[in-house]
Amino acid sequence: MAVLRGNKIMNLVLKKVPAVALVCMLSLLSQLSLADRLKDITSVAGVRHNQLIGYGLVVGLDGTGDKTPFTTQTFKNMMAKFGIVIPPGVDPKPKNVAAVVIHAELSPFAKPGQTLDVTVSSLGDSKSLRGGTLLITPLKGLDNQVYAIAQGNLVVGGFGAGGSDGSRITVNVPSVGRIPNGATVERTVANGFARGDTLTFNLNSPDFTTAKRVSDRINQLLGPGSAFTLDAASIEVMAPRDVSKRVSFLSVLENLEIEPAESTAKVIINSRTGTIVIGKHVRVTPAAITHGSLVVTISENLNVSQPAPFSEGETVVTPNTDIDIEQDASRAFVFNPGISLNEIVTAINQVGAAPGDLMAILEALKQAGALKAQIVVI
Repeated sequence: MAVLRGNKIMNLVLKKVPAVALVCMLSLLSQLSLADRLKDITSVAGVRHNQLIGYGLVVGLDGTGDKTPFTTQTFKNMMAKFGIVIPPGVDPKPKNVAAVVIHAELSPFAKPGQTLDVTVSSLGDSKSLRGGTLLITPLKGLDNQVYAIAQGNLVVGGFGAGGSDGSRITVNVPSVGRIPNGATVERTVANGFARGDTLTFNLNSPDFTTAKRVSDRINQLLGPGSAFTLDAASIEVMAPRDVSKRVSFLSVLENLEIEPAESTAKVIINSRTGTIVIGKHVRVTPAAITHGSLVVTISENLNVSQPAPFSEGETVVTPNTDIDIEQDASRAFVFNPGISLNEIVTAINQVGAAPGDLMAILEALKQAGALKAQIVVI
């Protein structure tokens, strides 16, 4: 029922509340959120994905292959495996072949015979992989062992077109494609899930308070001494040795609901998009702020002086530059001690500060020691 009420409130906010006040409402709606499941905030130590990579050839392209020397060398090596020897000094110049790099992610418990999605990227100067087919390619891990074999037809979301005058248009990225279920697993990866008498949960966001809450919640369910914290990120839990019992044991623990600790006071600034996020616990000590903007407009006009008929004069073009300077009236506002997030947003909105101005105000407050938060620029 709490979720339904939260959704109704959010719909009301989106329809009737101005965008400038939405940040204030979000801080109130956060109180309606439920606790997170243990599986959403932690991972089990030793249970992880592994990256695979391979090098191969894509064939069947419509003249969009690359012209790099390593592509030619790879092509010759492949033909030699089929008993076809290209004479020395002969360059086959295959226009429909491109050298590519293939990468995939091997899931923790993937078994031989299962399939993986693979991504294929052009390694040379190929303009497009559309319509190409990846030839059989081994995918290796960092230990140089082959864990999967990839092959199949590429699905390319981008395309490009060009004219004889050199003009060209490209939509998305045609030099990268995917092959759904394009690799077959050949080898499993050992993990530490069934080893030892304990399981270790690692928090996705290390926090001492959250780690203690996880430990207390597990001890409340299983009994004192069943779980204990190792540090701000890890909680160790006593677990049965039998694999089947360990799976059932973990399925119970990962669905426990934990209320994570609130994060430290932060202001997140994305200078590229102008996005600014102010955390709930951001506080400002007494400070007075005034901020104005100066707009300079420069316009160039050309004046043409035309002589009278039969006057033997010359037409003269003279530039005319107009410079206009406009400065908005600056308004000052004062932050009182212990001001909250809602009051910060309200004060800044009253001044009408744009995102760029808000960044400057927050950075100035931090330099003055009045902003009690960490500024993170991304």
